Amino acid sequence: MVLGSTCTRGCHFCSVAKGIEGKPLDPLEPWKIASAVKKWGLGYIVITSVDRDDLPDQGAGHFAKCILALKKHCPDVLVEVLIPDFRGNGQCIKTIVDARPDVIAHNIETVEELQRMARDMRAGYAQSLGVLRKVKEFDPSIYTKTSIILGFGEQEESVLKTLGDLRAVECDFVTFGQYLRPTERELPVFDYVSPEKFEFFKQKALEKGFLYCASGPFVRSSYRAGELFVKALKEKEKVLAIA
Repeated sequence: MVLGSTCTRGCHFCSVAKGIEGKPLDPLEPWKIASAVKKWGLGYIVITSVDRDDLPDQGAGHFAKCILALKKHCPDVLVEVLIPDFRGNGQCIKTIVDARPDVIAHNIETVEELQRMARDMRAGYAQSLGVLRKVKEFDPSIYTKTSIILGFGEQEESVLKTLGDLRAVECDFVTFGQYLRPTERELPVFDYVSPEKFEFFKQKALEKGFLYCASGPFVRSSYRAGELFVKALKEKEKVLAIA
């Protein structure tokens, strides 16, 4: 996680520390990340962050520096980034795209009807779809990914509509996971989704054209990210070979 530990948003399902502004950025953080990844010999790395609405570029430039440092010092490492929505700012999104990560993820979190209940008022369904759409507009070769949390009381038809809306902006990967209440301050769990329902949504996602879907109670947005990415590439190669 980059950009500090204080988030400037107040989503109602998340217990990350919140505040009006975060601490000053660490200019050595990109080098520290690259150094650690190289030392550990990793083949796949996921970089994520809190929201930093208090920064002039909302942290996009620092995010890009981290990606570029990894690409320079660990050229064989695959880089996935899980980014904020940057309030839909196209230039911020382009800054991330221009750094050339292998996967750009942004979580839509829940269905359209439950956005206001679950997320900060500065976030939103259309805005999150717009982030994923802009990535593809800037560079169609970059894979995009999102995550949907189940257990807020969402209806089946709304989840299926969300999958359709995500495919309409050419989102490549999707994950489903069960909401678990971090503390008593956050939203209560509305329901615990059955394994059969998780499998149902996985199959529907694949039918709609997602390259890969991970779906289960313990799945999170970066769940087995490297494996997911490699499997998706192999499936895409099979499709292209048949075509």
